[in-house]
Amino acid sequence: MDIKDPFDHPDLGRRFSGKAALVTGAAGGIGRATAIRLAAEGASVWCADLDGDGAAATATYITERGANARSSQVDVTDPVACNGLVSSVVAAFGGLDVLGNIAGIGGSRHTLEETPERFQAMMAVNAAGPFYLCVAALPHLLERKGNIVNLASTAGIIGQAYCAAYCASKHALVGLTRALALEFGRSGVRVNAVCPGGVNTGIIANFAPPEGASMSLISRSFLTRDMQEPESVAAMIAYVASDEAYYVNGAVLSIDGGTTAG
Repeated sequence: MDIKDPFDHPDLGRRFSGKAALVTGAAGGIGRATAIRLAAEGASVWCADLDGDGAAATATYITERGANARSSQVDVTDPVACNGLVSSVVAAFGGLDVLGNIAGIGGSRHTLEETPERFQAMMAVNAAGPFYLCVAALPHLLERKGNIVNLASTAGIIGQAYCAAYCASKHALVGLTRALALEFGRSGVRVNAVCPGGVNTGIIANFAPPEGASMSLISRSFLTRDMQEPESVAAMIAYVASDEAYYVNGAVLSIDGGTTAG
């Protein structure tokens, strides 16, 4: 079932009633869909994004439907800003139960044409930013036995030709997920990664094959089905972040139509 607006489906339940969530990348795509899904299920949601206006628009969408949301502009590559963001969320909502590290960037390029600046930017947004936010959030998550969901990618599970920088950053995020899950699991905090493939969002345009690319190499990462919508991934994230998934910790969950099956 493709749920475009979870507020139109009260039968989904209220798994996040009384809980507070911070979602980065909330201006659009999977981040926006995740913020809306958690809010529709009862969470107070803080929508954060480098695009502050976009994050505010998502928060407005939520509040207009009777749920609780706030927003702010944040650069996740700035550890000071990440600390301040978490402090603002806790001050506003009284605590933190769910951290959704959804913000990310990506794209394809011939590896020999990759630049240090672009590589470092992908590592900063996709790996360092989640690390900074996890460190800032963990003391609060420990208090309330909360959890972290990191948005990785099929590129965090398998290699993809012409995506060396992106793969490196998403593999790093998967490694971070597993390390934190082991370190904090016995303290009651769960940390998991959701790894989508082929999502119909704006970022997909950045993955057009570079000029002269071998289609036989690219086809190894092709989907076995059509692309999914952001709401599909948001539904998986909501499950993983809910108490229903109480025994899911350190998992790297693919949601890719079978792309990584073999």
